[in-house]
This record gives sequence, structure tokens and C-alpha cells, in this order.
Amino acid sequence: MSRTINKQRAVYLYQQVVDLIKDMQQHGTLNAGEKLPSLRAMAQKLSVSIPTVQQAYQELERQGVVSAREKSGFYLNAAVLPCNQPKRSRLARSPVAVNKQALIEQVFDGLHQPGVIPLGIANPVAVSATDKVLSRTMRKVMNAAGDQAINYGPLDGFAPLKKEIIGRYLDFAIGVNSDELIITNGAQEALNIALQCVTQMGDIVAIESPCYFGIIEMIESLGLKAIEIPMCPEEGVCADDLARAFAEHDIKACIFSTTISNPLGSQMSDERRQQLVRMIEERGAVLIEDDVYGELAYEHSHAKPAQYFSRKGQVITCSSLSKTAAPSYRVGWMIAGKYAAQARRLKRAISCSSSLMNQWTLYEFMSSGDYDKNLRTLRQRLALNKERMRALVLQHFPEKTRMTNPKGGCVLWLQLPSQYDVIELFHLALDAGISITPGSIFSATDKYRQCVRLSYGIPWSDKVEVAVARLGALCQQVRKG
Repeated sequence: MSRTINKQRAVYLYQQVVDLIKDMQQHGTLNAGEKLPSLRAMAQKLSVSIPTVQQAYQELERQGVVSAREKSGFYLNAAVLPCNQPKRSRLARSPVAVNKQALIEQVFDGLHQPGVIPLGIANPVAVSATDKVLSRTMRKVMNAAGDQAINYGPLDGFAPLKKEIIGRYLDFAIGVNSDELIITNGAQEALNIALQCVTQMGDIVAIESPCYFGIIEMIESLGLKAIEIPMCPEEGVCADDLARAFAEHDIKACIFSTTISNPLGSQMSDERRQQLVRMIEERGAVLIEDDVYGELAYEHSHAKPAQYFSRKGQVITCSSLSKTAAPSYRVGWMIAGKYAAQARRLKRAISCSSSLMNQWTLYEFMSSGDYDKNLRTLRQRLALNKERMRALVLQHFPEKTRMTNPKGGCVLWLQLPSQYDVIELFHLALDAGISITPGSIFSATDKYRQCVRLSYGIPWSDKVEVAVARLGALCQQVRKG
């Protein structure tokens, strides 16, 4: 860093540091997602005091130029250019029967074509190197357990893994009995079982809008109706809209992600989460909490799950290790509480048990400390990739594109101007070897036709940057009028 601070200028030293960093950002000397020097290192480089640098960094954070990450330091955000958050949708007037499977199948097939740049798949584990350590761990399990590891496991899961998971909830002062926690084949099975525990065909379920398409497809397969509750891109479910929906409809269950949502990456405050749980329980409904991204919050290791605020036992928490360790292992769980006996019967009818080998391997991975070490690396890399991706979208996508600034997870949600056809963009991108996820599959109705979900949960490379630039160019081909 060759630039210096002029102590003779009639400008506060901390403000000179602020101006210097913003100038370096503008000229590309510092790039989006890059870590700033430590307070001590920057103070030495500029010949100023550590408190001066600290004040400068805090001012940059206040302006949104940098973000502080717990136990990591300060990181440069994408350049602040005109880019609003996506608009919040309106509350649906009535629940609807879902009919999205055909479109979801078409999109899903495209997402998994070999050789494509996978900007449509939310697979954050891809940015970390868990494969080698898990491979070693699995060999260790095989050597120690032999045939026992490849036998059928207990219906409700491998006891040591359950104990490990229960211990993590104790960190939130959430007491979970072993018989309340059931290991499932991923969070998807947990959500499916939870829905079957508390609803019957034709019942109304409140979902987020936009909502993860797997939940929409699940509601369709179970013959349920969905009422979409608008989401704020930063703070999650709109409580006022949910209250109106309860006043007008007999809602049996709600499926919400209150820690980190998909696709918006929003995070509710503890106060709002507590109010939400109280509202749902007071109305006799059940909150099914989809917490698969809870561990991937950038600034805090994991917000309190909604389960923490339950006073009537009307919260079922579902989560998994698919987003933080090994998606192909299909190891998830549910805290079923008073619905545990019914959930256990449904688990037995659906899949009997989950892979003992995979559970055992993940138990060893977690209990050794490797899991938490990997989580810290994973969060840092995802936060860095987010800033890189946001900068590329700002550079290459059409003017007036709106974009989220997620607080965790691995995806951006874009809202293009109304004249752009995102379904056509999906097909053109696939022909160009790039997968994206069109926004319309994140709604039970016909919303979000101008929206796109882009994943930054992939190893970063020049190919990724070229792919995003190519998407921006393809947008011009799908512009109408």
C-alpha cells in the first residue's frame, strides 16, 4: 500500500482512511469480498493509531462499504451502486391448489445436466473441501465397525449422532429428549413427515412467498392448499399479512425458515421470531420450521431456532447436514415433540430407517471438531462469493435489476424489469451451458416471472465470472418490446 495519510490536512485522520479505502475500491485495488488488513497491520502501513483505523472501519461499516465478520475481520462489500431490494409481493386473497410439478421437473432436469456451470443449484458444500475428510472418516468407521456399519440402523436414528445433535440444541438452551428427535433421509423427508403429522388432504398451509420449490411440490403431492405470505427480503415473513391470513382462513400449519430463508436469504430478529411463534401457537396452528440454512448465517453462527420460543409445543423443527457437510449422505432430522409417535410411524412406513454408515460417518465428523472447523471456512467462503456475485450482477445485468443482499445461505434473488422473459432466459442459458433457476417455480401461483435465483455456492473461478457475464448478455435476447 503505497498511499499515505497527510497529518497536516484539516481532515480527521479516520476520515482520510475512509476516503483512501473507498478510493481503492473505486479503482479496483481492493475487490469485492476481499479482507481488509487487520487494525494493527493497517495502522502500521498508514502510520496512524489502531483506534483511528478502528473508527474508520466502523464508519465504513455504517456506510455499507464493508462488513464485519465475527472472529474474522472486515471485508469489502460490492460497490454501492443503484440496486434496490426486490419488491415484496402482495398477500394472496385465497389459498390455491398447487399445480407446479411439470415446470419443476423441467427445471430440475435442466439443473442436473452434466457439464453446465451450476448457478441454479443451492449446494453450498461445493465451496468447501469436506470430501477428503469424510472419505477418511468413512474408512475409519468401516475399519472399526465392520459389518455392523452396513446393517440396517435403528428406526429413529444412530444414537450417538442423535446425542451430538441434541447437544448442539443445548447451546441454545433447548432441551430435546432423544425420543423426540428422529433421523430422516434429509430435511425433505422430515418436512414431508411433519406435514403429514399435522394436516389432512385439502387443509390450508401457509408458506413463504417466494418459497423453496421443494416445499411447493410437496404440498401438491399431499393434496394440500397453499396460502402465500409475503416475505421482506431482509426480515422474513410479514407478520401483519400472516395475521390477516389467519383471520380469513383456517390455516392448519405454516412452513417458514426464520433463521436463513431460501431464496431470499432473509433472517428474522429474535423479537420478530418470538412474535411469529406466539401468533401461530395462539391460533392453534403448527409451525414447521425449515432450518437447513441456519448454520450458514454470515455474522452469527446460528440464530436461535423458532423452537426456542415455543411455549405450547406447536413447533416442529426440521434440518439436515446436506447444506453444511454432505448432500449425498441424505442425513436430516426432525424435532417432532408431541408428534414423535406419529412421526415415527410415518418414518417406518416411508423409509424404515436411514443409512447407518452415513450417520456414523457424520457423527465422527461432528464429534471430532472437523464439522465446526469446516463450518467456519464455509461461511467465510460463501460470504466472499456473495460479494463477488453481487458485483458481477451489478456490472453485467440490465439496468434497474433488483437484487437481494442475503444474510446467509448461498443464493441471490434477482428481479429483472418487466420486459424480460426469465423462462426464455432459462432455456437460452441452458443451451449456453449455464443453469439458473427461474423465479416462477418459487410460487404456488404465477408470481415471480421476472425473477431468477443465482447460486454462489460453487467453487469460484474465471468460468463462473464468464458465465455471469454471459447471462447478462443473454438478458438482451429475451427483452420484449
